[in-house]
Amino acid sequence: MVQAVSRQKEAVIWTSFVVMVPIFLWLGYQLSPVVIEDLPMWHIVGFLVLAIILALIPIVVGEVPLFLAQGVSLAALLSFGLFIEMIVTLVSVLALMAYMRFNSDNRLRIPINMLMFSGISLIAGFVFYLLGGTPGDTRLLNIGVITPILAHEFVYFTLNTVALYFIQVQIYERKSKFITPDTKWDAVTSIMVLPVGLILYMLYEQVGPVALLYVGLPFVILTLILQLYHSSQKVNVYLQQAADVGHQLTERLDTQGVLDVFLDKISTLFKVDYAAIIDVNGEKIMKVLRVMDKENSVEANAILHTDDEELLAYMLKRGKSVCYFTKKEWKHMSKTHLPAKMESLMCVPVIRNHKIEGLVLLASTSKRTYDKSQLMIVDILCSYFGVAMEKARHYQETKQKSERCALTKLYNYRFFESVLDKEYDKLNKGHSKSLSLIMLDLDHFKKVNDVYGHQSGNEILMQVADRLTALVGNKGTVARYGGEEFVILLPDMERGQCFELAERIRVHLATRSFALKQHIRETQGAQMVKVTASIGFATAPDDAEDTLDLIRHADRAMYVGAKKAGRNKVAEYRKTS
Repeated sequence: MVQAVSRQKEAVIWTSFVVMVPIFLWLGYQLSPVVIEDLPMWHIVGFLVLAIILALIPIVVGEVPLFLAQGVSLAALLSFGLFIEMIVTLVSVLALMAYMRFNSDNRLRIPINMLMFSGISLIAGFVFYLLGGTPGDTRLLNIGVITPILAHEFVYFTLNTVALYFIQVQIYERKSKFITPDTKWDAVTSIMVLPVGLILYMLYEQVGPVALLYVGLPFVILTLILQLYHSSQKVNVYLQQAADVGHQLTERLDTQGVLDVFLDKISTLFKVDYAAIIDVNGEKIMKVLRVMDKENSVEANAILHTDDEELLAYMLKRGKSVCYFTKKEWKHMSKTHLPAKMESLMCVPVIRNHKIEGLVLLASTSKRTYDKSQLMIVDILCSYFGVAMEKARHYQETKQKSERCALTKLYNYRFFESVLDKEYDKLNKGHSKSLSLIMLDLDHFKKVNDVYGHQSGNEILMQVADRLTALVGNKGTVARYGGEEFVILLPDMERGQCFELAERIRVHLATRSFALKQHIRETQGAQMVKVTASIGFATAPDDAEDTLDLIRHADRAMYVGAKKAGRNKVAEYRKTS
């Protein structure tokens, strides 16, 4: 991923490029002066063409492109001297950068690469001459001839490694190891191109420019084979990472967790400047569930309409994954929320039971960021993702059914007991100061059932549940204790506060009528009924030594202090010594 460089540092790099590269070339010319008329220009053009071809089929390791043109530049050094070698090297670097299509975000790599390669060529060439290297000497079995060549290659590789480390740490200010996968691949390619470069040199000296064809063609084939090998290695790594992500997804039992893990992992695995998980909610409407967008062009939970999203609408119609290398391939679908700077993108449908349930969209501001193998990996990850989401939904539904009352949607007593145990444990450990429990019983509820029917009784229970939930809010946990009884657990609530809340609940229930729409009476329309409640409460640690004590004492306060005292009252339990 491209990292921002300060303007001051960028100015220094561009200035160094303008000043130093010509100086490096001049020094290279001074070390091996050439006479234009004496140069076989068409031969050199042949070397340049071969170097450019090899530069156009790079092996990209991480963000570092490796190319085998170094073998051609070595042959140019041995045949024509350092100055021509530097020209061949810089032209191949320019060809590589043209292939990589650097944009405004990473254009700084142009002066960096030109400075790096011209400087390395100059120093390695200086070492070659210093050790007695002479262009045109074909006695490679002579120790005095082969030593400068090997020293040149060693210095070239070493300086290249040091330069890459310096660029990462000093210029882009990234954490980096000195030996990275890039270094290993660079070492492998350097070892492989050395004999090929020597063969090209020897054959050129023997048969002339036709050697470029004899050696160049196998060289290109070797590069393609290496490229395929590297691609297969990369796919293997991606598959292993995809398997790890799949395991992490299936371990999550909540849909929010699955969404978070998936977006985080997929944004890490691939180079993305934009990533989104989009829920397909009907044929026309979609919802952005998660998004990673540096441009903030869209936010999570945003609603998208297919009429305004030509790319997404096309995906829904196509039903298959797509991978676009450049914006030119998808710019005809211009109506989209995607930031204008996006170039390459991948879009994969999440399909369950032959139905598209979502879309995963990844995009980058760079061209040719993604390839078909990466699209295959995203496809696999989306399959894991779809299964994990379905599993998490089933788990959440089952969990909710086991914890909630089917009628009132409040927590049931089983769940309430577990919350009570946890809160009492916190109280015992000193993590909270008090724990209050309210017990509430509706007065004369049997009469409601007898007069208006059991369906109306259920209506009242549901409305009481809604009112209690609204009144308690996030202060505590409301549960249905059984029948027409409710219980409210209030962590960190003192006796006085609990009394105020209980009294507010009592007044609220007693003064606001309940609308019964499913009554059995002959009159039409909803029946308005008033229902009161008897409420008792107890507060730990003053009134109880354990959870059973707390429930029992709140229950006793309700029956003895409120119910038997005339109903529609709030009573508190006070422990007497």
